[in-house]
Parts: sequence; C-alpha cells; structure tokens
Amino acid sequence: MTVYQQALRGAVLAALLCAPAFADGPAAATHYSIDQAKSSLEFGFVQAGAQNKGKFSKFPVSFDASANGATPTKLDVTVDMTSMDTDDKERNDTLRGPDLFDVAKNPQAHFVATQITKTATGFDAVGKLTLRGVTRDQHVPFTLRSTNEQGHAVAYLAGRTTLHRLDFGVGQGDWKSTEWVGNDVTVSYSVRLVAAQ
Repeated sequence: MTVYQQALRGAVLAALLCAPAFADGPAAATHYSIDQAKSSLEFGFVQAGAQNKGKFSKFPVSFDASANGATPTKLDVTVDMTSMDTDDKERNDTLRGPDLFDVAKNPQAHFVATQITKTATGFDAVGKLTLRGVTRDQHVPFTLRSTNEQGHAVAYLAGRTTLHRLDFGVGQGDWKSTEWVGNDVTVSYSVRLVAAQ
C-alpha cells in the first residue's frame, strides 16, 4: 500500500468515526397505532345520478415516522370489508355480494406503501392496494400533523384519493356497466394515531 493510499484510508476512517449519528435513522423511528374511535374511513360513489356514501368502522393502521413525527416512513392499512355500512341494509347486502366487493371470499382490503415522498401540500404514499383479490398501484396523498397530547406523541393523518372500481373487478354482470353506477369511487380518511409507549 502506498503512502498516499495509507493517508487516504486514514482520512476515511477518521471521517467515519467522527461523523454524527443520524437522528432520523431506523433506530429513531417511532411506531404509531390507530385510535379507531377517533378515526374515519369513508367512500363516495354516484348511483343513478345521485351521490351516495358509506364508511368502514374497522381499518387497522400501522404507521412509522421519524422521532419527531415529521417524516413518515411506513404506512400499512388493512380494511375489514365486513365493517362497511351505507345506512341502507339492501344496499349493504348488494355491495357485499359476489358481483361487487365479494366479501365472503375477500373479507379484507390491504394497502401497503412502498414509497412515501414529500409534496407541496403534504405527502404522497405510493404502494400496492389489494381489493377483491386484485392488486394494483395506488397513490394515497395525505397531510400529517404531529403534536403532543397529555405527554403522548400523536399524529393526525388526513386526505382523499380516487379509485376506479372496475380496475379491481368491483362490478360483475350487470354491475360492469357505468350507466347507473359510476366507475370513480372517492375515498376520504381522517386518522388519529398514537405513538407506542
């Protein structure tokens, strides 16, 4: 090894030993779980020219962020499709049936982010959404507000996105037509997340 190589190696080692630790590295990540009672997941669709909406009451969320809660690193959501409610029993039964959500065979929907990037208005989680057994890429934009409530780290995540139901096979037989039921489904979410103790 030449004198130059030895000197270069020594400089690199010194730089590595003296470099500060990254505060937001994996060890500094904070894990959050959903406060289901103070969170909402709603969807809207057009049927026969009228706007309709529904909601899910069970949708566990696993969320990780930097120690100060400002930089999200993980978003994983599982939706219990059996918890769907549109305030109309007949419509609920139809939506849960084999031509639409087919809840008997697909009781859960799942979204997992593969990348989360900063945007001008918040963040954009890009990942895989599995619905009715079909997996497709999906964008989930959201705002994020971190705070401290009674000594506990809390994060508020909210946003809205649009799905195309036919991309996931939600609409078989007569329900494939968009003449009476639109293809676009809006999904709105407002989630309260509490840091693990």
